[in-house]
Amino acid sequence: MSGTISVDHLHVSYHGKEVIHDVSFSFDEGKLIGILGPNGAGKSTLMKAVLGLIPRDTGKVMVSGRPLEQVRTNISYVPQRSNIDWDFPIKVKDTVLLGTYPKLGVLRRPKRADKKWALECLEKVGMADFANSQIGELSGGQQQRVFIARALAQKADYFFLDEPFVGIDVASEEVIINILKNLRDAGKVIFVVHHDLTKVEEYFDDLILINKELYGAGPVENVFQTDLMQKAYQTPSMLMGNLGVSV
Repeated sequence: MSGTISVDHLHVSYHGKEVIHDVSFSFDEGKLIGILGPNGAGKSTLMKAVLGLIPRDTGKVMVSGRPLEQVRTNISYVPQRSNIDWDFPIKVKDTVLLGTYPKLGVLRRPKRADKKWALECLEKVGMADFANSQIGELSGGQQQRVFIARALAQKADYFFLDEPFVGIDVASEEVIINILKNLRDAGKVIFVVHHDLTKVEEYFDDLILINKELYGAGPVENVFQTDLMQKAYQTPSMLMGNLGVSV
């Protein structure tokens, strides 16, 4: 089981300009958390800073009472599809097998059991028939399913996904959100950078609403409110209502 993950007074700057200002939040196990905000709000930057993939000016990230750096192998990250080199010559099954490496230890190679587990993860996302295909031959939705399978292969307790539903088909989105909900039900903690406001109440338990600074963090019913969304998105309340935001 996982535990609490907390971020305390996080600040991030690029070239001397602050892009994340004093963000703090905490979530317990068994949560599916959406990260919302307008374009340029710093959603991906927040995720990368929490994970230590980019430098933080200040701020502390703790996982079950330990610094994130001490539990990194228990954290799985799925980047935006646009940040992945899909021309790299690697087969689907080998892509998923990479997910087992963080917990193998230095100089260890995957064993038969690891390869079997990787194939089981492909079956979970409905991609077992494509195990020997080149990753670049797949559609966008299929590629995303493979990277979800790679995340599952890691057997992590914390999952961070950056825009997993962008540019994929409806069937793949349904497969992925069902997997994420099953992980949530198993006590995992999942953070998802998300942009489609019409799916927020259906997909998430909790939200982080940011636009460089934090506008809300907590249960969907508390954060997905017209006043908060209007402030964060700097959008008229009428439009917010049309997108299903609670009034």
